[in-house]
Amino acid sequence: MATVVVALGGSLLRPEVEERHDWLLELVSIVRDRVAVGDRLGLVVGGGAPAREGIELASPIIDDVDHLDKIGIAATRLNATIIREALADGGIPVSGSIPHSVNEAVEALLSRKVIVMGGTVPGHTTDAVAIRLAISGGAGKCVIATNVAKVHEQDPNENPEAEAFDRLTLEQLQSIVGPAKHAKAGGSQVVDPIGVGEAVRHGLPLDILDGRKPQNIRSALEGGDFGGTVVAG
Repeated sequence: MATVVVALGGSLLRPEVEERHDWLLELVSIVRDRVAVGDRLGLVVGGGAPAREGIELASPIIDDVDHLDKIGIAATRLNATIIREALADGGIPVSGSIPHSVNEAVEALLSRKVIVMGGTVPGHTTDAVAIRLAISGGAGKCVIATNVAKVHEQDPNENPEAEAFDRLTLEQLQSIVGPAKHAKAGGSQVVDPIGVGEAVRHGLPLDILDGRKPQNIRSALEGGDFGGTVVAG
């Protein structure tokens, strides 16, 4: 039995993900299987396209980054609700509401096997929320399910020749993603730098993987080879 937190990038719910309905069904199956063996799961869902589109619409008339962040947070909670309702419909004992803070989520995990949440407050990406939840909830690791196979030295979309890593230390990952500070609303990194900073301070291991393939998530939760990047202290 274990407590594990999974950050699900909002991009995983986009139409570009092949057979995304099958992806969602497989996620429900994965969670059901982990609950059956006694695990507790915290799922933290990103905003993806709805967040970026909302921020893009508002940014010409809104200068305040916190106000733009609130638009992104609303999108994360919409995506979290999709996941939560799918799990509930599948008979999984998931919390009845979307927690609005890490403390609320930790409290919910005491009585429910699964919680699903989105963002919390401006300046905190869902990666950072997931890592803080993992630390506060006593999880053994945090799984970061994104839309790239591994951590690269540079953005592989911009440099297809960028080196990919099977293993990194937390400090090496921090060097790659940059200093632990909030850059801008709607920004994207393989892992949020602020979240990585929290993981460094607490020595929290991270499994970073391509979440477009649900089997990778399953393998990470089962302690197997998930084909991504293992990040440890």
